[in-house]
Amino acid sequence: MLDIKQIQEILLHRYPFLFVDRIIEMEKGKRIVGIKNVTGNEAFFQGHFPGNPIMPGVIIIEAMAQVAGVLMLSEPQDAGKLVYFTGIDKVRFRKVVIPGDQLRFEVVPIKIRSHVGIMEGKAYVDNNLVAEATMIFMIDAGRGKESGK
Repeated sequence: MLDIKQIQEILLHRYPFLFVDRIIEMEKGKRIVGIKNVTGNEAFFQGHFPGNPIMPGVIIIEAMAQVAGVLMLSEPQDAGKLVYFTGIDKVRFRKVVIPGDQLRFEVVPIKIRSHVGIMEGKAYVDNNLVAEATMIFMIDAGRGKESGK
């Protein structure tokens, strides 16, 4: 549904901090599914268990949060705004993620009010749950692409 160029029009993240490759499903305000292809040349693998590379859990959660951010910013009135990750709860890591895996993130809103949202996310590899979390976000209307900040 959205490729990397379209994602970059929504999120201000760039390499090496953009962790979403594609959005494959989205029902605005209801659900989003994103993909991250995990490759061996990711910068974090150089220092995270060299010789036995494992994707850091915090990066799995950040990627999940970026997918949620696309959903939060999918309404036309939110174009060009920033979405901040302001809280996290109920995080669980179930299995390791290694080079060659493809992460599929499924995120649904629990509550969205004005510029604040609470979302539940799950990360899968080959239909196996690898991580899950409840995430809290805030949209900042005062900053963004048009302000140059």
